[in-house]
Amino acid sequence: MRGYFRRPVSKHSDAATGESQELTFEAALERLERLVGELEAGDLPLEAALAAFEEGVRLSRQCAAQLREAERRIEVLVREGDELVTRPYEAPEDAS
Repeated sequence: MRGYFRRPVSKHSDAATGESQELTFEAALERLERLVGELEAGDLPLEAALAAFEEGVRLSRQCAAQLREAERRIEVLVREGDELVTRPYEAPEDAS
């Protein structure tokens, strides 16, 4: 199951090369934690703090979406009569 979370969830620009790199779930979460630490320290100028906040919101949403996708893949226990059996979780279909 650990390998599942290695899927890319975010793109991160490398300031030195200008290239966009794919981030894994773990890397996105680590970046988000660093951003929160920088914001909590209160040492960033206003523009840098706003940019960090915006990036943090994007990373947070992407991580949350990745976790929702993982939850949909987890098997749930279903009671059939006196037995417990496993069935793949079926997400409700979108109304759109």
